[in-house]
Amino acid sequence: MAKKRKIEKRDPIVVFILSIITFGIYALYWFVVTKGILNKKGGKIPTAWLLIIPIVSLYWIYRFSEVFSKKVTKDNQPVLWFLLILFGNTLILPVLQYEINKTL
Repeated sequence: MAKKRKIEKRDPIVVFILSIITFGIYALYWFVVTKGILNKKGGKIPTAWLLIIPIVSLYWIYRFSEVFSKKVTKDNQPVLWFLLILFGNTLILPVLQYEINKTL
C-alpha cells in the first residue's frame, strides 16, 4: 500500500528567495508542485509541460489562475490572478503561496 504524502506548507519568503537565486527554475518547479495541490482540491489544470511551449503557456497560466481563484481565494477573479502571475511572476509567488498555506 502506498503512503499518502502530506501536503506541506512552504514559507512564502523562501519561495521568493529560491526563485531569485535559481533564476526562475525554482518558480517552474513551484508551479508544477502547486498544480498538483490544486488538482487534488478538485481543479483541472493540464500537464505542466505546457509551460515550456511559448503561446500555450498563456493558456496554462490562465487555467492555473482560474483554479487558484475558485479553489484557494474563492474570489472568482481569474483574470486578475492571470495578469498578476503573468506580469509579476516571481514577485507574486509569495502571495500565491501565502494564500495556499491558508487553505492547507
